[in-house]
Amino acid sequence: MGQLETAANNETLFAQLGELIRQEMERLHVPGVAVGVYTAGQESLAGFGVTSVDHPLLVDADTLFQIGSTTKTITATAVMRLVEAGKLDLEAPLRTYLPHLRLSSEETAAHVTLRHLFTHTGGWEGDYFADTGRGADALALVVDTLAELPQITPLGALWSYNNAGYYLAGRVLEVVTGQEYEAAVKSLVLEPLGMTRSVFFAEEAITERVAIGHQSLGKEQPTIARPWALSRAAHAAGGLSSSARDQLRYLRFHLGEGTAADGTRLLSHASLQRMRSPLVSAGNGIEAMGVSWMLRHLGETLLVSHGGATHGQLSAFLFVPERQWGMTVLTNADRGGELHQIVTKWALKHYLQLEEPEELLLDLPEEQLAAFAGRYSSSVEVLEVSVQDGRLLLRAIDKGGFPHKDSPPHSPPIEVALGATGPGRVRVLDEPLKGAKGEFLREGGGKIGWFRLGVRAYPRQED
Repeated sequence: MGQLETAANNETLFAQLGELIRQEMERLHVPGVAVGVYTAGQESLAGFGVTSVDHPLLVDADTLFQIGSTTKTITATAVMRLVEAGKLDLEAPLRTYLPHLRLSSEETAAHVTLRHLFTHTGGWEGDYFADTGRGADALALVVDTLAELPQITPLGALWSYNNAGYYLAGRVLEVVTGQEYEAAVKSLVLEPLGMTRSVFFAEEAITERVAIGHQSLGKEQPTIARPWALSRAAHAAGGLSSSARDQLRYLRFHLGEGTAADGTRLLSHASLQRMRSPLVSAGNGIEAMGVSWMLRHLGETLLVSHGGATHGQLSAFLFVPERQWGMTVLTNADRGGELHQIVTKWALKHYLQLEEPEELLLDLPEEQLAAFAGRYSSSVEVLEVSVQDGRLLLRAIDKGGFPHKDSPPHSPPIEVALGATGPGRVRVLDEPLKGAKGEFLREGGGKIGWFRLGVRAYPRQED
């Protein structure tokens, strides 16, 4: 296919993608979406809908959305620049840089490394969102409180998403650079890549066209989600606001050879490869974790990704290195994750002919299903699994605790059916969690100890 024909084909596909986005926005009550697709040198960008249902502005490619945990990969990219400069070591104990680090487990505090943080294998309670103020000491203060978090699993033993680990990574950046976290990331990543619209603070975002988060789950019409901003302590884990255009700049860097647009080298190609090489096994369709990146294969093709969610705003970010292709999707409602799943699946199929085969459902006897029934809990959510009429049902109950640890629950309980796909493995069959994968994990003695739904492992609660 010639260059002009390829460009025309990409334009046709992007127009079709836009129609799909419009349909799903209306169905899922998502007020605004920004999308960017990069295909072997060609960028396609568009905005849909509005920034806010109360004070609407049209969304465009430069509209700022909170990208949530996609920020974690930017934190890791900044760290990798210092690793390459010989100032940090992924395998060194954190106490090399934070000598006074205290955790509830002294064994963990003495041996935890940056590698553990970036692969979510620290083992302590991870969904912890303390607000330690707006001062320059916000990260230092939140790190001082991490000793309050219980150690759920031994260090390195189990992959389970851990936001609190990135507070430590951000604090290491501060100590080694002598800068506040935001300034360090700006100088190490954002400025060199030309991500000039990407900001951390609300007072920076308010001067731009900026998306407002919405709650739409269980509602006929979306309503504004408040508060708008996360606490400063959470910036390293998920505090960046960015645009689709800036996200494509970031994507092109990770698809490239480690240089900025002006040719300045930021990372070696070897370091980029190291970030997307498997370090620990994961689960639920994510095969492994690299340095912050989630890795899986569709056939023989490697897919690298990360997503994010804040209070009513969600992001999706994925790329396929060997095909020089990637995309970002930014949404401003709590059902944006459902839109992401549909849109990214469509894009992978139509742009790259990559499609994940759907796992067949198994018809398991009720006595086998009964072993999975129980109550599984984290600090922010309870999962109740039961057996009714020969099938597994899941009830997910929001306990509150996000975006701040004292925040009340902001969504109603969700009830969905689970279908068995293998020994101890399930898939959610109903919206709003449709397609999410789960697995029941056993302890050494064979007893089920955790239910890992998506990226989080929830410990089983004793009756």
